[in-house]
Amino acid sequence: MIQRFLPLALALALGGCWGGAQQKDTKPVAVSVIGGELAAADPSAGPLDTPARVLIDATAQGLVRFDGAGQIEPGLAASWAVTPDGRSYIFRLRDAAWQDGEPVTADQVVKVIRRAAAPNSRNALAPFLQVIDEAVAMTPQVIEVRLKSPRPDLLKLFAQPELAIVRGGSGTGPFVAQPERKDAMLLRPMPEPTLPGDEDAAKPDPRGQVLLRGGRAALGIARYKAGRAELVLGGTFADWPIIGVAGIAPADIRVDPAPGLFGLAVANRDGFLADAANRAALAMAIDRAALTAAIRTDWQPVESVLPAQIDSSSPPSAPAWGPLTLSARRENARTQVRNWKRTHPGPVTIRIALPSGPGATLVWGSLMVSFRAIGVMPVRVGMADAADLRLIDAVAPYDSARWFLATACQLCSEDVALLIAAGRDAPDLYARAHRIAEADALLAADSAYIPIAQPLRWSIVSPRLTGWQGNSRAWHPLNHLRNESE
Repeated sequence: MIQRFLPLALALALGGCWGGAQQKDTKPVAVSVIGGELAAADPSAGPLDTPARVLIDATAQGLVRFDGAGQIEPGLAASWAVTPDGRSYIFRLRDAAWQDGEPVTADQVVKVIRRAAAPNSRNALAPFLQVIDEAVAMTPQVIEVRLKSPRPDLLKLFAQPELAIVRGGSGTGPFVAQPERKDAMLLRPMPEPTLPGDEDAAKPDPRGQVLLRGGRAALGIARYKAGRAELVLGGTFADWPIIGVAGIAPADIRVDPAPGLFGLAVANRDGFLADAANRAALAMAIDRAALTAAIRTDWQPVESVLPAQIDSSSPPSAPAWGPLTLSARRENARTQVRNWKRTHPGPVTIRIALPSGPGATLVWGSLMVSFRAIGVMPVRVGMADAADLRLIDAVAPYDSARWFLATACQLCSEDVALLIAAGRDAPDLYARAHRIAEADALLAADSAYIPIAQPLRWSIVSPRLTGWQGNSRAWHPLNHLRNESE
């Protein structure tokens, strides 16, 4: 497998060393984001890929946004307050203007929030915004977001690029984007309002400019090696093996401690997968330690849906087979498969949807060995194809156990789905925590999701970018790449 990437490694090695040492301090910071080609996108039109999310976050703020450490900082809202019962967030807008100079109003912000939270919304975060009862403009500068029940984690949802306030395809900064060439956007800091005749004050500091590109991981790494990029963002397990043959300095490779989901969701409950014991057999068969070590030696496997208790009333539910050794697990799984075949002659075939990339191929190889060891024949299919098991690889956007359960429950039992919904609609945090715990236990028993690990998120960072920080959101705003004192 690795031999396939040796030509790429040689080509990259000839390209030069990291770009930070080659560029003057006044040049734009060149950033390459892994994913599709860079293009403007509308959060209301559906899920966004990583380059689109980075571009939106750079050019359109929400009420709040993430800083370099993954903490909340002001966006369009200069300040906010939460009522004592936790059911209302009140935001006071700062003086902000659209790119055409018109002021941002509370009515405009409310319109975007309502559209994102609507039941028929295509916004990727819409399922987690149903707690919003109403958003109203109290004055031209004050907004109230009323909730059906308390949500201490609401600000982290509002900081996501999917909730950026966009009008006519543009936002309010912190950058203004202009096409630099076919494959790149030059991001200039949004000028601060100035008095007439004070044009010099509006000139942006060239050190704050960013040259942003999208593209495949191999292309981003090649740009970094050739000195044409100082930052590569958006790395996942699928492309991690390329780093190993590219010769990137270990100090430049950064991994985020980002909780989320990395596992196989049941996408078909017919035939073999109609039986929870059969689904559990597949979960038991996987050698998680071997699978994760094939990608990265210190990538830790997991066996529960929740990474921690978070806002559940109980610790994460462990599967009943958890205490068994791998050999005992597989023996039980083989027995389950043999018993099924006695009444259902013929091969047991399981279609597994995985993305492309060398890391995904390594994962596929490990899954293939594991499933064949218990008498199941796996078939690899693409993420858009019909499948029996589908990989979920997602970082949690906010700190709630309900996100983990709702995201893992792609096709779980009706009882599990009802409990997850009950957690969403619970009248108070106490009831919510107990419904979440019950849903977690039932989801583990239902075996509708097979946990494997936490998401692997990596970046390649030039030493010049001293403001870059690893964080639990795996999110790195482009206006926080350098320390302000530089």
